Amino acid sequence: MKFNFLFKTFIIGLSIIFFASCDKDFNELGSEIVGNDNYSLNKEAIDVVAYNQNIGVFRTSDLPVNSLGYYNNPVFGKTKASLVTQLQLVTSSPKFYDTPANIVVDSVYLYVPYYNTFLSTDTNTGDSTYELDSIHGTSEIDLKVYESNYYLRDNDPSTGFQDPQIYYSNQQSDFDSNIGALLNDDNTNVFNNTIVDNSQNSKFKFSEKQIKLLKNNVPLGSGTVKERLAPGMFLNLNKAFFKNKIINAPAGVLYNNNIFENYFRGLYFKVDNASSSVNQGSLAKLNFANGYIMMVYHDKTSDTDPVIVRRTLQIKLGGHTVNLINSDWSNPVTSPNTTTGDDKLYLNGMGGSMAVIDLFAGTTGAVKLQDIKDKNWLVNEANLTFTIDNTAMGTLAPEPNRIYLYDLNNKRPLIDYYSDLTTSNSSKYNKYVHGGIIQKNTSDRGTTYKIKITNHVRNLILKDSTNVKLGLVVTEAITNPLNVNLFSPFTNDGVTTKFVPAMSVVNPLGTILFGSNPSVPVGQRLKLEVYYTKPD
Repeated sequence: MKFNFLFKTFIIGLSIIFFASCDKDFNELGSEIVGNDNYSLNKEAIDVVAYNQNIGVFRTSDLPVNSLGYYNNPVFGKTKASLVTQLQLVTSSPKFYDTPANIVVDSVYLYVPYYNTFLSTDTNTGDSTYELDSIHGTSEIDLKVYESNYYLRDNDPSTGFQDPQIYYSNQQSDFDSNIGALLNDDNTNVFNNTIVDNSQNSKFKFSEKQIKLLKNNVPLGSGTVKERLAPGMFLNLNKAFFKNKIINAPAGVLYNNNIFENYFRGLYFKVDNASSSVNQGSLAKLNFANGYIMMVYHDKTSDTDPVIVRRTLQIKLGGHTVNLINSDWSNPVTSPNTTTGDDKLYLNGMGGSMAVIDLFAGTTGAVKLQDIKDKNWLVNEANLTFTIDNTAMGTLAPEPNRIYLYDLNNKRPLIDYYSDLTTSNSSKYNKYVHGGIIQKNTSDRGTTYKIKITNHVRNLILKDSTNVKLGLVVTEAITNPLNVNLFSPFTNDGVTTKFVPAMSVVNPLGTILFGSNPSVPVGQRLKLEVYYTKPD
């Protein structure tokens, strides 16, 4: 008992000394930083150099998100995005029991869900409403779906099959020369609307309506709803083609997907310009990996049972994909000013253009950085605030929700990206302290983008980190920092850039920002804003 009492007393006493010491250290540290006697808060705007850089042709094989459509941006011009995707059997070696001539294919349809937010369901009708996301424009496009006869390889034979095969945004001619049968037709008996003309092909529109499949394929309003699907691309495909391709398939080609992918090499979603009566068009970002083809047919139940039943076979849109991008916009800055920077920065997605930012650039910048080190600045906050050129952007062009700043030399996010763990209901707004999210005025037009780089600047001052160049791009999702290859790398001050962020090339939008050139008015000119404390 005595020992226990003495031991507890010792532990309590030791704890008091420990916490008192910690408290003393904390208080002393705090007084050194914010005390009124020795330190004062300051703000300084420091010159930077920012200039434009064309991106050009980029890798589009196996992007995390694919684009499809035609869109005429009033500022950045026309962009057209087509897509090729491989196909995969959900069930290997599907079994057909009756002779192929006796098997009847009722329908074949393709479904690719759109990114959407569920809103509500009508308790009387059972119909649900949705709000679509990642779709720009509201007009129809000319959409044709072909069989692709171009085989998408896993590995590159030029490297001895050691490296993955890369396909680029400008390879549409390769797929056009290997085009197969046209597959989307006008058979509309399983769609949810009364469809007229060519709304599943040459006048295709991205619709927010729920899709209803009815029993016995009767017209909507005269039958029972069998299945409801969230809004998505819904196309009726050629029944005769799929009967011949699948039901009449040669022996062994449906055995597994390795063989099947070479037999049925994929689908080519080819987009042409919008009709002559419509200028805007529409372009969507889609996750084709969630899409599938459903073949509905009648067959016997087994080799010995003659009863005919309704059966289905699903083929998913899986394997490799290639986005094919065409744009008629080119960066108006053909000779970027790498010394004092450009007056305007053109950030355009889908391989358009980006900006390069150099903090503490040149001899003057190096002298400034050393002066800050010598004066022992303690950085409380450091920001880059980009002002949007509202006159150049006008009032009609859609604006990117976010821009992304990254280490251009090492193709990776900044330390402030990793240290920001903030989240939001929408992943597009995660890491909102690090920022880059558009700020808007009362007219719902963008005014600025602000990016916090406090830790990056601290490392330059306190840890002598390399003053790397920074890349600035539009982004679709900041939480995906993956990169894609450039077909033609570019070089700045001896540093060669071979990659750009993947989420910048899947975003079709663009913005025009004021740059760092001295010709830009001070209130709009890009500068590094540093809030700091220093000894008096």
